[in-house]
Amino acid sequence: MSEHKLAEPSERPTLKVLRPDESPASAPAEPQGALAADPPLIPGDDLFGELAAHSQRLETATPQEILAWAVEHYAPRFTMATAFGPEGMCLIHMFSEIAPQTPIFNLETGYQFKETLALREQVRERYGITIEYKYPDQTVEEYEASNGGPVYKTDTNRCCFDRKIKVLHQAARGMHAWSSAIRRDQSPDRAEHPIVGWDKKFQLVKISPLANWTKKDVWGFISKNDIPYNPLHDQGYPSVGCWPCTRSIALGEDERAGRWSGSAKTECGLHSSD
Repeated sequence: MSEHKLAEPSERPTLKVLRPDESPASAPAEPQGALAADPPLIPGDDLFGELAAHSQRLETATPQEILAWAVEHYAPRFTMATAFGPEGMCLIHMFSEIAPQTPIFNLETGYQFKETLALREQVRERYGITIEYKYPDQTVEEYEASNGGPVYKTDTNRCCFDRKIKVLHQAARGMHAWSSAIRRDQSPDRAEHPIVGWDKKFQLVKISPLANWTKKDVWGFISKNDIPYNPLHDQGYPSVGCWPCTRSIALGEDERAGRWSGSAKTECGLHSSD
């Protein structure tokens, strides 16, 4: 990967690094993420300082340079979860050129749009990469039967936790780092995410190569490289999650306004810091 030269250190002020704190009561009790790896990656002041320095230096790097750095430092204990959004599709394209062996997975909650699921086969045909499905313990039918009906109608936080967050904890266990597809301009909750930081919820290093990109950057890259994308994006769905909790948005709305519309909920829990 010698062709991927890193940019000079940025002059920007250091962004906050996510630090571990007391685990929420709902989090698993056993070691998670990098703490369960062999060898483990133990969070502490030395690691936090190292991550902050890397994050600062990578502020002016391209996403490809950031991914190349991440693969060099953390493979084979480096992974990515994708919901096949436009940002995720950009990263899959980059992975195909930089490190196609990187394990990438999708949380198959049982509530995804058929258009989303169809992208898995398109990725396999285009890039020769098979995205692994990660499943909850119960099927949708079993889950709804054991809870007296659809949980998303009564408790969206619990539904996300049971069908996404639990599965993510399992998928992250034993890894040192993973890549996210978030952009800082997507929402106020994401505005201060570092390029490289410690993911306190899942206990591993979180790398966000597209943090400095804009929506225009993403779609320009998709157009230039003829990258497949979810057709729902052309129907007013800039952000696509599970179908019961996703709607199209109106002109001028925040691009994540269609997620859990009508509630204060803005994240499934993957990218929130608590």
